[in-house]
Amino acid sequence: MGLRAGRGKRRRRDIHAREEPVTLLTEHDIYLFREGTHGRLYSKLGCQVLEGGAGASFRVWAPNAARISVIGDWNGWGAVDDPLDARWDGSGIWEGVIPSAQRGQAYKYRITSGAGSHVAEKADPLAIFAETPPATASRVWSLEWDWRDAEWMAARAARNGLEAPMAIYELHAGSWRRKDGRFLNYRDLAHELADYVRDMGFTHVELMPIAEHPFYGSWGYQVTGYFAPTARYGTPQDLMYFVDHLHRQGIGVILDWVPSHFPSDAHGLGYFDGTHVYEHADVRQGFHPEWNSAIFNYGRNEVRSFLLSSALFWLDRYHIDGLRVDAVASMIYLDYARKEGEWIPNRFGGRENIDAIDFLRTLNQAVYRDHPDVAMIAEESTAWPMVSRPTYLGGLGFGMKWNMGWMHDTLDYMRQDPIYRRYHHGRLTFSLIYAFHENFVLPLSHDEVVYGKGSLVGKMPGDDWQKFANLRALYGYMWGHPGKKLLFMGGEFGQRREWTHEDELEWWVTALPEHAGVQRLLRDLNRVYRREPALHRIDFAAEGFEWLDADNAEASVIAFLRKSSAEDPPVLVVCNFTPMPRQNFLVGVPKRGIWREILNSDAREYGGAGWGNLGGVESVPVSTNGRIESINLTLPPLSTVMLRWEAHD
Repeated sequence: MGLRAGRGKRRRRDIHAREEPVTLLTEHDIYLFREGTHGRLYSKLGCQVLEGGAGASFRVWAPNAARISVIGDWNGWGAVDDPLDARWDGSGIWEGVIPSAQRGQAYKYRITSGAGSHVAEKADPLAIFAETPPATASRVWSLEWDWRDAEWMAARAARNGLEAPMAIYELHAGSWRRKDGRFLNYRDLAHELADYVRDMGFTHVELMPIAEHPFYGSWGYQVTGYFAPTARYGTPQDLMYFVDHLHRQGIGVILDWVPSHFPSDAHGLGYFDGTHVYEHADVRQGFHPEWNSAIFNYGRNEVRSFLLSSALFWLDRYHIDGLRVDAVASMIYLDYARKEGEWIPNRFGGRENIDAIDFLRTLNQAVYRDHPDVAMIAEESTAWPMVSRPTYLGGLGFGMKWNMGWMHDTLDYMRQDPIYRRYHHGRLTFSLIYAFHENFVLPLSHDEVVYGKGSLVGKMPGDDWQKFANLRALYGYMWGHPGKKLLFMGGEFGQRREWTHEDELEWWVTALPEHAGVQRLLRDLNRVYRREPALHRIDFAAEGFEWLDADNAEASVIAFLRKSSAEDPPVLVVCNFTPMPRQNFLVGVPKRGIWREILNSDAREYGGAGWGNLGGVESVPVSTNGRIESINLTLPPLSTVMLRWEAHD
């Protein structure tokens, strides 16, 4: 039952001398592993560097293997044999100690299947570091780091809370900025990104997947190393530096995490021991036709433990502040992207993936049990109910959910020529019918600027001035609308070309006035958003929102109030989605007083025409929109204005 140390028969079995520094795998570990609830496999399986240069221990789950050897830099990749032993308990785990293995060396598992007819060389599923792609081996490594972000960690619950302002800057690490055409190291990226994000006023960054992935063009969504940050940008310690530095600059770090599918690369998880271990064997369950990838078998408890451990690993070891869980819809529906006859119903005859649903609930329960101050965010694109509601109420247990419906409806509306927007007014107002059914994040993400969709500014109608005015109006509306905010990189300065992972953003355009204006607007939007409690404190309840004018389709105008506690002043948001300025426009308000203009997307410093309200207006006792007080506004063309209430002196 002990770990094996030896190269074949030439090495003495000296188990007891080496077991003390080895992380023991107990019977309780095996029980949890088989139950599907082990959340710390990364400290038990994989490669563990031993103290004092005594080599490394190796453990790998391969229940149907007949033989496993570790091959690597130290033994000529199999020139000398370093076999592992199968544990006595029938867990399917193979283990051994190899004194010759040293930190930094590359290795794989050579696995012979039970029938002996299949031999594969596999990367370590629990590896914490890997070779830089296109190389595919794992590396012997350890995760020591002197964290200096105690202040952030102590205050993080408030920063990630549902009442906190959350403006997320989504980015792809390989194409945000480059140096002489090359990727930035995690450490270099940390400094440039933190400075920029602080200046722009975003509260969090969200990294598109950085777990190791062989195909750069997958943007990280085809993962082979669920515990290893990609070596393209540096070592695990470099990533720790990145997180540590951003935390010390007051910026949260969210990771995209992909438990929905994995690629079929030969060194990866697929057909791992000559059988379908991680995935279903039946292609109707185990193959994703849309992404040409394998689907995890969520009904297998050992696979659930693997995925649960991966999620907790990033939170435990890297101080990550939240996970955005990718493609939840593809997990919970058995017929996702499949035609009739291409999927297998559940045991009740339905299309719901009961095993995946149960796993997601277990995942969220475990994460919030151990890290109640992080954010679990679902990218779920259907009307599945209670995604962001507690599991004890029947929900999936996420903290928040991307509002894909708002994104699609809003962009569809904004694409319309303003002369036709009156016929599509419902697309603007429909989101408020369901806005408080979930805890929503409003996403304008990378998905909207790829695959021929063009850039955000490119979607806007009209001439160049109107395109940028429309974009500014959209951002003002978005920052006023209930829900947390997410914007993909480049959108904050109106990048003109569609995003490509092969090059950095079009930073040069920020020297042009129209782009610089959008950038200044985003900076000010974030400042106002963070400063005004009414814009963020009650994002997920109807008490934080009040329609003042929802039905003015003819003018393509909407007006609504954002509210917080009685002590905090409300903020009025008014949008004019036509290029016609509207003077003497009455809006009914619930409070008598002065309404100060705190943001105007048509201001000249943003590239606008400069229409506005001279700093604010005073209400008058004229009944409008069912309110006994009203204010007389000038609505700039293609604009959003925000006004904060002040009491009379």
